[in-house]
Amino acid sequence: MSSEYVPVALKQLVFERARGLCEYCRSQAKYAIDPLVIDHIQPVSKGGQTIEDNLALSCQTCNNYKYNKTEALDPATGQLVPLFNPRLMEWNQHFVWNEDTTQMLGITPTGRATVTLFQTNREGVVNMRRVLVIMNEHPPD
Repeated sequence: MSSEYVPVALKQLVFERARGLCEYCRSQAKYAIDPLVIDHIQPVSKGGQTIEDNLALSCQTCNNYKYNKTEALDPATGQLVPLFNPRLMEWNQHFVWNEDTTQMLGITPTGRATVTLFQTNREGVVNMRRVLVIMNEHPPD
């Protein structure tokens, strides 16, 4: 199956596997500024299939910034590196939270490139994280 259509049962599986979190910026579905959508990690336009191992839960904004990209420049080195792949990589091996947990920090080339390309510390998301910290609802892990 290589279409962009994702059957309802597969959407539910992706949502549950991600525990209702954007697998990139960690926005929580119940508080997300943007709706969460299904992302093709390897884009359909680049041969990606609509199968469980190629799908991730993503907020609409992360999905828009990612578009059909699988690589981006690491801002520290200028090297082209793979973007974070939630099916093959562990989030906490590429990202950490800053001291007050309102900003994601990339700790590897992949992490830095993903944070920069997806703008995971955009103003609205950081402000929502501030509120959620006060409510003891962030960080979600």
